[in-house]
Amino acid sequence: MSDESINKPSRLPRDARRAQLLAAAQEVFVANGYHGAAMDEIAEAAQVSKPVLYQHFPSKRELYLALLDQQIGELTAQMLQALASTDDNRLRVQATIRTYFEFVSKDDQAHRLIFESDLVNDLEVSARIEAFNATYASAIAEIISHDTALSPVEATLLGRGLAGISHVSARYWVENDDEIPMSTAIDLIYRLAWRGISRFPKESAPATH
Repeated sequence: MSDESINKPSRLPRDARRAQLLAAAQEVFVANGYHGAAMDEIAEAAQVSKPVLYQHFPSKRELYLALLDQQIGELTAQMLQALASTDDNRLRVQATIRTYFEFVSKDDQAHRLIFESDLVNDLEVSARIEAFNATYASAIAEIISHDTALSPVEATLLGRGLAGISHVSARYWVENDDEIPMSTAIDLIYRLAWRGISRFPKESAPATH
């Protein structure tokens, strides 16, 4: 068998090859950021030639956006699944906070593509991240509005606040995860969030003059 045949990448179904390339790209982008990553390095990590890589992703930017879509889609699906896992709003809030913590704790550090992107000023990147934040906040706002009878606008504001608490605290925790067990961290943030939300009355107080 010749050296050329040994080094030639095996033929994979298109979807399998795409998944392979995205996995390699994720490794490189997480390690080096968008600007520090090179298509040569991604092709090498995937053990394919550059022409094979460019057949699937014509540019580094398109590859990055595809990877960002994949990770945002995964996190969104997990978050919506957490919301649908129970009819108890208290447990729903706890489950969505847990989703954030579990996502940022993954060994592949994919959360950095969403929350620490060095391409955040790119309009398409920022639009994708904002769409996720809006989806999360709206889903939480629906729960808050139902449980407190606040207006949709007020509930959405609280939903944005809860999203901020969740992902900022989860990112802080993952950098110090040898100090606080995940279960303890989730419980602390959950209690902070729920005790605040649960204090809003079911019915709006009558207006005073």
